[in-house]
Amino acid sequence: MPLQHLVDYFNHRFAKEHSSIFRPFIIKDEKVSGLYGPIRIGSLFSPIRKALDPTEIIGHNAQIEVSTYGSHPFYESEIEYLLANNGQQPTNLESIINFDRLSRTVHMLNYLTLAPVDGTLFLDVDPLHILGIKHDHGVYFGEVISQCGLKTSNVVIVLSLHSQYARYYQKLLAGLANYRHQGYQIALKFNDLSRDNTALDLITKLSPNYVSVSAKYLDNSYTDSLFVEALSELTATVASVYGQSILHQVDQKKIDSLARSTHFDLTEGSYYQAIAFNYRGKSRIHERPFVVADRTSSERSFPD
Repeated sequence: MPLQHLVDYFNHRFAKEHSSIFRPFIIKDEKVSGLYGPIRIGSLFSPIRKALDPTEIIGHNAQIEVSTYGSHPFYESEIEYLLANNGQQPTNLESIINFDRLSRTVHMLNYLTLAPVDGTLFLDVDPLHILGIKHDHGVYFGEVISQCGLKTSNVVIVLSLHSQYARYYQKLLAGLANYRHQGYQIALKFNDLSRDNTALDLITKLSPNYVSVSAKYLDNSYTDSLFVEALSELTATVASVYGQSILHQVDQKKIDSLARSTHFDLTEGSYYQAIAFNYRGKSRIHERPFVVADRTSSERSFPD
């Protein structure tokens, strides 16, 4: 189905669900955006690479690119503030659920503009969204995926776990199990690693397809032998449940080296977009991240 027809379909569906004439999805230059109050949501795709051969891309991580209507940049840290203070939107869990669904629908539509569409798409899901849905997690979005002609098995639902949600971990894991029942792959994401075994216990209980850690929060800990040992233990635990480990936001050579020395399977970050590779006889090619708004960018600069 042509992209414009899909945009029209989801606008009609939204209007019917909310008894409204508002059309939140817009398309311009083959780029889809979603409107939520004063917020305009776009998509930014970053390649997920094999750690031992960064020229091989296995999928893409989708992130929201948010702005207001041409006045000034809108930063992700302000989303919660706007959700709580925008008088035109509900300020309860329904608001979080609607925003989360809108964002993921935008990502899915923009994902179709990648040529060719293959590999795996990683989509973050707000913990409050999972807690707000009582049952049948993933059914609504499964219908979106189906309308786009894709399969849930090619989508990874990524849940970021923070300490403030510790008392709700069991409910969150149950929600992820529901997504898995619908055919999705699932991932746990840790922005920091505590010295206790909470992360390892959750990985063992859930057996996720992927477990990721953000290098942004490592600071100088990569020089700490105990921390390096903890990363190695994490990747070994992931491997023991037949999952794959990902180190995100790799922006330096030393972090890339850390990823390989601690046996991460996959990596993602600006480091790989800024340098040229010459692995296994493949040609040296530069790459920039794929931004849907920039049609001259290419997420396929590296040959498969």
